[in-house]
Amino acid sequence: MSLYGLWVFSAVYFLAVATPGPGVAAIVARSLAEGTRGAIAFITGFLVGDLIWFVVAVTGLAALAQKAHTLFVVVKYAGAAYLIYLAIRMWTAKPQLASADTVALPTAERSSRLFLGSLALTLANPKTMIFFLALLPTVVRLEDLTTAGFVEITLAICVVLPAVLGGYTVLAARARRLFRSERAVRRINRASGAAMAGAAVAVVVKS
Repeated sequence: MSLYGLWVFSAVYFLAVATPGPGVAAIVARSLAEGTRGAIAFITGFLVGDLIWFVVAVTGLAALAQKAHTLFVVVKYAGAAYLIYLAIRMWTAKPQLASADTVALPTAERSSRLFLGSLALTLANPKTMIFFLALLPTVVRLEDLTTAGFVEITLAICVVLPAVLGGYTVLAARARRLFRSERAVRRINRASGAAMAGAAVAVVVKS
C-alpha cells in the first residue's frame, strides 16, 4: 500500500472516529461521570470492534454480515442495554469528587464488563458498520489489498482510534475536575447518564 493511500485512509478514519456518534457520546459521558478509571478497557472494546469490522470487510464477509439480521439485532440491543445500564448507574451514583479519581482502580471483572460493553456497542453501531462496509471500499481497493497493506491499515487503526478516544477521555476527565461540590458532581453525573441513555436510543433507532 502506498504511503499516500495509507495517509488518505488514516485521515478519513480519523474523521470517522472523531465525528460525534454513540461511541463518542458513551466515552464522553462516562469520562465526565467517572474520570479516566476503566478507560483503557473501555477504549480497547471499541478498538477490537473496529478491527473485527475491518476483517469482515477485507475477507468479503460484508454481504453475509448485512444478511445476518437476527444476529445484528441481538448485538444491537445488547449494546443499547449496556448503555442504559451505565446511564442508570451514572444517574444514581453517589457524588464523588474528582480528587478521589485516582484512589480506586477498576477490578478485572469491572474491566471485562467495560470491554464487552463497548465491544457490543461497536459491533452494533450503524456508524461503524457504514464506514467499514460502505465507505472503506471507496477509499481502499480491498480486492487488491496485500498482506502488508492489511497490516499497515491494522496498525493505523490501532494508533488513530485510541488517540482520538483517549483525547476525548482526557478532555472530559479534565472538565470533570472543574466541579468541586457534591451538588455539581451529582448534576454532571445525571447529565452524563442522560447522554448515555441518548446514545442507547441512537443505537436502537438508527438502522
